Amino acid sequence: MAVVLKTGFLLVLSNIFMTFAWYAHLRNMNNKAWYVAAFASWSIASAEYMLQVPANRIGYTALSLPQLKIMQEIITLSVFVPFAVLYMNQPVKLDYLWAGFCLLGAVYFIFRA
Repeated sequence: MAVVLKTGFLLVLSNIFMTFAWYAHLRNMNNKAWYVAAFASWSIASAEYMLQVPANRIGYTALSLPQLKIMQEIITLSVFVPFAVLYMNQPVKLDYLWAGFCLLGAVYFIFRA
């Protein structure tokens, strides 16, 4: 499997874990003390790090650090928008589209020759 695909796959998985670690407690644990939510989030985030660290180490063999970061941001938005809409029941906003266009600009500038 190509380095970029392997990196992307691992980063998508890590972002799913991290998005749940950062935000799912707002829906599922809003009646619990903050430290209970923090402990649960840290437990989820530890799985995220087990995917994110290898993803970045693999990706850095073929991509520059700025390319890795922009790739991460694209994946973050791609994971966050469905999470926000489907899991957190947030309304779909045109701002998601504009943010996506801004990230496409970032991709262009960071990956151009």
